[in-house]
Amino acid sequence: MMDRTDRHYRAFARVLTRRTLLYTEMVSMGAILHGDKSQHLGYDAAEHPVVLQLGGDDPVALAECARIAADWGYDEINLNVGCPSDRVQRGNFGVCLMAQPELVARCVAAMRAAVPLPVGVKHRLGFDDQDSYESMRNFVDIVADAGCDRFSVHARKAWLKGLSPKANRNIPPLRYDLVWRLKSERPDLLIEINGGILDLATTQQQLAHVDGVMVGRAAWDTPWTLHDADTRLYGEAENPALTRHDAVLAHLPYVEKMLAEGVRLHHLTRPMLLLFHGQPGGRAWRRHISTTAHHTGAGLEVIIDALALVPRPAPPTAANEAAANEATAQEATAQEATAQEATAR
Repeated sequence: MMDRTDRHYRAFARVLTRRTLLYTEMVSMGAILHGDKSQHLGYDAAEHPVVLQLGGDDPVALAECARIAADWGYDEINLNVGCPSDRVQRGNFGVCLMAQPELVARCVAAMRAAVPLPVGVKHRLGFDDQDSYESMRNFVDIVADAGCDRFSVHARKAWLKGLSPKANRNIPPLRYDLVWRLKSERPDLLIEINGGILDLATTQQQLAHVDGVMVGRAAWDTPWTLHDADTRLYGEAENPALTRHDAVLAHLPYVEKMLAEGVRLHHLTRPMLLLFHGQPGGRAWRRHISTTAHHTGAGLEVIIDALALVPRPAPPTAANEAAANEATAQEATAQEATAQEATAR
């Protein structure tokens, strides 16, 4: 989720869900130790709970990054051992670290010793020819012994040569069953599943097998997916925003505050561009913001004018809500059946 889950996206996500755990983009240990800390670590208080995701392979440096993150008030640390990009490989972090579980364990142990925060690891099923369940289980066992608090498992392997990071998100087949097996064999561990999960109905089905679900691209491509999470997944009495219009209006104070601090509007509107995807007026909303938000001096009026191009939906009836929920449940059931069929093949 590089160039996606920045602080402005996370602030917008909070008008949709207050309970969901939010992750930052992966930040390299070098950027934190030697770069602009405000740029890499700054966030809004409303983002809590929020996890800082780190990239690196040096236990001493990562321990110092963890101390800095704790000073900045982050709620959890996550070490990325899943990214397959060439740049990350050259730095000897990301998914190639799955070949060095003892090193990952030392990194986790160093961070755990440095701070009282939970420390998790995001990883894949494996990479290249190191893709057996036994290899992945061995990695998890070694890292778990070092005190890892959360394993976020992308249910695909990665190809380090021949596939781009984008292709690695889609081409290697999903193997949810291997993550489910890991949880069944290590019930003492907190196992979170990631990969190809597009809606809350599928999320709920996954929670029958694992402890948590990490939603990546769907949270960016269809941000309204998050709006029902608090009631459906956390048992809250109501969701923060009843309609997409409500979400935009609730986010305006944050936008106004950031504009006053000198942030350009087009950086603030990127997370909202796809909010009305597939809705009447959605294209007009995107077009107006895309063509005007980058102008010098552009302000709240751009968002307000764009919102006026989108018809407000009629209040939902109980019958319509029931039909929509049934359709979503049927779609999720079909997706799970397809995944299980593919696994069987």
